[in-house]
Amino acid sequence: MSKLCAVFGGSRGIGKAVAHRLAQKGYCLAIIARNLDLAQSTAKSLGGGHLAFSCDVSKEEDIQNTFTEMEKSLGHINYLVNAAGINRDGLLLRTSADDMISQLHTNLLGTMLTCKAAVKSMIQQQGGAIVNVGSIVGLKGNSGQSIYSASKAGLVGFSRSLAKEVARRNIRVNMVAPGFIHTDMTEHLKEEQLKKAIPLGRFGKPEEVAKAVVFLLESPYVTGHVLVVDGGLQLLT
Repeated sequence: MSKLCAVFGGSRGIGKAVAHRLAQKGYCLAIIARNLDLAQSTAKSLGGGHLAFSCDVSKEEDIQNTFTEMEKSLGHINYLVNAAGINRDGLLLRTSADDMISQLHTNLLGTMLTCKAAVKSMIQQQGGAIVNVGSIVGLKGNSGQSIYSASKAGLVGFSRSLAKEVARRNIRVNMVAPGFIHTDMTEHLKEEQLKKAIPLGRFGKPEEVAKAVVFLLESPYVTGHVLVVDGGLQLLT
């Protein structure tokens, strides 16, 4: 099986770190993001043979068109990493319905739709692997992130159920649940206060999560698993 991987959300943060690690290991990559310029910049930084695509994962037509373009340019995808995500932190009573919908569509529905498209391709390749990037708050919850937590909690049930559906097709589905990682999405957090709840005493690095993602992509007998990468984070308050 060839090593062709689509990384949604691959232009920044954890997705970008995953892309760099996979490129070092000889994968051919499709870097997908809403911002095509950022995706192209990342693809260029990886060296030759990697391509960039623009896609809004909250829109099924966009995803279908992107997979068609990828298959024409690179061939059938047999590895998929879903790292695209947004957050609109705030108390439930202050959260608009539009903000709720945008988070659910991007973080949960978007992953479902990319997996659906990828599985079709992987069946033709007689195998493949998917890793969805969730969050520790989807397992433990966090005040002010109820909608974001719900979208990431949904990924747990989805990933584990899909793993059972496609295992007979030699397709594996796993998930990583990062804790507090240094990315654009965590810049607003009060790090000094939060570090007290982390036994390792620091925020994680995107590269550290990337190692977990690649481990799951390449582990032939691991499926339906949620790998927590949080430095031993205690219960959130």
